[in-house]
Amino acid sequence: MAKRCDVCGKGRVSGHTVSHAVNHTKRTFKPNVQKIRVAQDGRNVRMNVCTRCLRSGKVTKAI
Repeated sequence: MAKRCDVCGKGRVSGHTVSHAVNHTKRTFKPNVQKIRVAQDGRNVRMNVCTRCLRSGKVTKAI
């Protein structure tokens, strides 16, 4: 599944895992993207939507 939100465009971000000994190793932070059916323009469409957009009400789930 694509780790990119179709609504806000949120995607993967790179950073570091920092150990207790302050060693830095590369890692990626992935958004919580769900594949859901969305009511859009009077029809149901499957979209990849992050949970932040779902919770804030930017999209409405299809019934």
